[in-house]
Amino acid sequence: MTHQHCISRRRLIQTMGGVAAFGALGSLGLVRNADAASNGHGLAITDHAAFGRLHYYRFATREIGWNPAVNVLLPEDYFHTQWRRYPVLYLLHGGQSDFRKFHMQDDIIGLTRGRRLIVVMPDGGQAGWYSNPVESYVGPRNWESFHIGQLLPWIDANFRTYAEYNGRAVSGFSMGGFGALKYAAKYYGHFASVSSHSGPASLRRDAGLVVHWANTSSAAVELGGGTVYGAPLWDEARVSADNPCQRLPSYRNKRIFLVCGLGEDINETPVRAGQREFRGLLRGARIPHEWYELPGTHFVRRDMLQRDIDGVISRLRKA
Repeated sequence: MTHQHCISRRRLIQTMGGVAAFGALGSLGLVRNADAASNGHGLAITDHAAFGRLHYYRFATREIGWNPAVNVLLPEDYFHTQWRRYPVLYLLHGGQSDFRKFHMQDDIIGLTRGRRLIVVMPDGGQAGWYSNPVESYVGPRNWESFHIGQLLPWIDANFRTYAEYNGRAVSGFSMGGFGALKYAAKYYGHFASVSSHSGPASLRRDAGLVVHWANTSSAAVELGGGTVYGAPLWDEARVSADNPCQRLPSYRNKRIFLVCGLGEDINETPVRAGQREFRGLLRGARIPHEWYELPGTHFVRRDMLQRDIDGVISRLRKA
């Protein structure tokens, strides 16, 4: 495990703002309880802490060559009963970020206050693209297998969830917005709602700009020169399987929520073009969807994330 990924509890506390952050997170403070959840589904818990209703876990897994982490945000009344089950939102971070993004930058605790929803925020790699790469020269980086094959069933086994289609949603920002669209299509029966906040929705447009983007970024910071989709030749079947624009039937009967900015920059300009292509295909296929184009470029818009969370709760099975 590298120093970059080995986040000690002291480092975590410092990053969260020290003692002042504990009061903001809730009256429980820091609770060390390794028995709060169990190992299983290929995951072994290596660290756990609870900050009020926000639970942090770190795992050993054969799918990832270091120990990835996840934040699990529980509803305020989770421990008030032992029988109530809750819908789950999987919330995926963007590139050059990690599992702490929505807590530290986007006030996910405030946005979910008073709402009966479990929010799961996992590591996805600095440039993992929510994929099992074609090649990695730094050990396993199988983010797709970690999330879908291990983390999702682990959450259902350890928390009071609805382990069914109408009990789960997936959303994300940027690279995570692509991951959400990809997971919702490839694993149709897992998620009844999908949302993309400034996430790419078209892999092949503009001569495959997003595929090149994924390959270049993953080679530089994630895979030690390896790539997600293969270079110089792509794994064409893999690109097609991951491309939202080629998976339209897989979005039927789902809530679809899309947001992008109207500003011009290296990220948002191609994202907007891809979302417009995707929206046009959805319209042509008569697949309902909710979409917004708003001022600004590449960032999470708090009001849109709040609208998304409330829409997820409205669509999913109620607690």
